[in-house]
Amino acid sequence: MAKLKVGILFGGVSEEHGVSVKSAREVAQHLDPEKYEPYYIGIAQSGAWKLCDGPDTDWEQGKPVVLSPDSSVRGLLVLESDRLGSRIREGQYRTLNLDVILPVLHGKRGEDGAMQGLLELSGVPYAGCDIQSSVLCMDKSLTYLVAQGAGIATPNFWIVSAKETIDPDRLNYPVFVKPARSGSSFGVSKVNQKDELANAVETAAQYDTKILIEEAVVASEVGCAILGNDPELTVGEVDHIALSHGFFKIHQEDSPESGSENSTPIVPADIPAEARSLVQQTAKAVYRALGCSGLARVDLFLTDDGSVILNEVNTFPGLTSYSRYPRMMTAAGLPLGEVLDRLVSVTLSGTLSGSPR
Repeated sequence: MAKLKVGILFGGVSEEHGVSVKSAREVAQHLDPEKYEPYYIGIAQSGAWKLCDGPDTDWEQGKPVVLSPDSSVRGLLVLESDRLGSRIREGQYRTLNLDVILPVLHGKRGEDGAMQGLLELSGVPYAGCDIQSSVLCMDKSLTYLVAQGAGIATPNFWIVSAKETIDPDRLNYPVFVKPARSGSSFGVSKVNQKDELANAVETAAQYDTKILIEEAVVASEVGCAILGNDPELTVGEVDHIALSHGFFKIHQEDSPESGSENSTPIVPADIPAEARSLVQQTAKAVYRALGCSGLARVDLFLTDDGSVILNEVNTFPGLTSYSRYPRMMTAAGLPLGEVLDRLVSVTLSGTLSGSPR
């Protein structure tokens, strides 16, 4: 049986570039060589695309490559010159067909619908959420509005522009100030009093012109990993982020592989069985309401009275050695290699069945 040709996109131009490279390294270690023929396409922070042997230290020295938007090609154009010039003539490139693409990209131009639009044009099946759900999940304000429409609780929130004058007396403190459309905890600040608000907005504005201000929720932070396409969804074990102080700043640590200075992930979560079930059911409801497919990590708050409130949704969560998604799936009996197998399978089965991307 012929091996499937799998394109693995990684890197990217967002602030999560480094995390994406680390995620791709884990994929490289766990993708079954007996089933798949991998093709690694790294995107430098400059935006240059490189076909390389893998996400190692010198991957940016690979061959220039582009993903063809012509769906009759269904794959890559590998350039034979040293760079992408203003004109590409026949004989200066070769085509490389792909069976499926794993967009192991995080943040802007990776999870926000931009890459998904290009992948749609290419005609190559790709893993993960489609354009619409990627847009909804990247913009936290849209995520909350859709969730509220589905009867799912969210924090109280306000949207402001980066240049807008905000009356600090209108808010109930503490609040969190966030870029509305950014990944991880980049640009996020906790504001305990009104004289801190302006600096927090300025920090968030470094990452987005649209700013989300939300009331702090007094609760534990929990998460749920989901794999599959509706109605067949697999959920991982729920995790709990135990904080010693401050707030959870994922991917902000200097050496995340050695742990965080203020947080410890506990998997399975140290919560009652009823709470665990409610978290998983709510996560699935969020996933369905937002039209997610392939995989996602749904982050939630669990209050002392047992209520569950949505925090955010990551449509292509980190797959690094220290990331939450693979830990939750492993705890449920699905190591990363099996997760990747299932992800490829549901991607191709959805395409063959005619299911909407």
